[in-house]
Amino acid sequence: MNKPAILLLENGHHFKGLSFGAIGTSGGEVCFNTSMTGYQEILTDPSYKGQIVTMTAPHIGNYGINPEDIESDRIQVQGFIVREASPVFSNYRATQSLQSYLNDAGIVGIQGIDTRALTRMIRNEGAMNGIISSEILDPAVLKIQLEQVPSMNGRDLVKEVSCLKPWQWSAENASRKYHVVALDFGIKYNILRQLAIHDCDITIVPADTSVADILALNPDGVFLSNGPGDPEPVDYAISTVKQLVGEKPIFGICLGHQILSLALGAKTYKLKFGHRGGNHPVKNQITERVEITSQNHGFAVDPESLPASIQVTHVNLNDDTLEGIRCLDNPAFSVQYHPEASPGPHDSRYLFQEFIKLMDTHAKKN
Repeated sequence: MNKPAILLLENGHHFKGLSFGAIGTSGGEVCFNTSMTGYQEILTDPSYKGQIVTMTAPHIGNYGINPEDIESDRIQVQGFIVREASPVFSNYRATQSLQSYLNDAGIVGIQGIDTRALTRMIRNEGAMNGIISSEILDPAVLKIQLEQVPSMNGRDLVKEVSCLKPWQWSAENASRKYHVVALDFGIKYNILRQLAIHDCDITIVPADTSVADILALNPDGVFLSNGPGDPEPVDYAISTVKQLVGEKPIFGICLGHQILSLALGAKTYKLKFGHRGGNHPVKNQITERVEITSQNHGFAVDPESLPASIQVTHVNLNDDTLEGIRCLDNPAFSVQYHPEASPGPHDSRYLFQEFIKLMDTHAKKN
């Protein structure tokens, strides 16, 4: 952990620090997360595929790692940046240190840099690519490699995180009243846990599964998961969802929200630096209540592009971006943020109950 390391940004600025995690070189889009805890869930969230995550909290790793709080089957980030990595950890559930967890997975990180300065740079100049290395310390040499790192715009990252074949996540109780088919764009385990708590058996299917194959599973509802990157290149899923609207109740989260919106005729755009953290205030336009939400996205839906048949249900109080929609003439709704919130607040978990009500109503009509 005392080996020198360097972070080079595409604007030419570089930070010198110390190696953290595996020795190596890794590039991706540099972003920041304002959560104070939950680094293990963040590391394993498939929505971070292709990104180097900066934690704004200054001290990371003090409670270690445990095998229960993962959000997927592996670390998904391209790299990890912290101000100070705790050299020791203490928690009754912990089985290893953050350092060894990253090292075992081959994830390159850097610590000891001014993460506040880095965060302000991203906020002021916008999201940009970067590269971390603990083996190449010459910025001129690293610049050549950084130029080869692909842009997030126009890149389909869903294909890199979606499952390859269908699999099951069963409800923990005996009733198992509902069967939900979840399109896997990079689904988080805690979403599946929340659906299971609400008496759902879930069949998770690859992102490119056809409409016919989805309907052949006879679901009570269809869930559109979170996932990484630009939603517009995921045209195969957009086409599928367009055909599913009206056929089955639909609930989308994060990338699933964007894909549903695109399927309904809306447009998306890239945010300057994205929303990532567990403290974003969102106003529910229906109830007029404010929810504190967990978020992780770099793209958003343009509210001006929504058809007249779509109602805006949630708005971000920080920047007025669109956070939720529902169809007025079909059983479908979605939110940009994470109601399963792992890590994060539980203010929005009522949305899973809304999905259950939608499935019940649709079943009675049919």
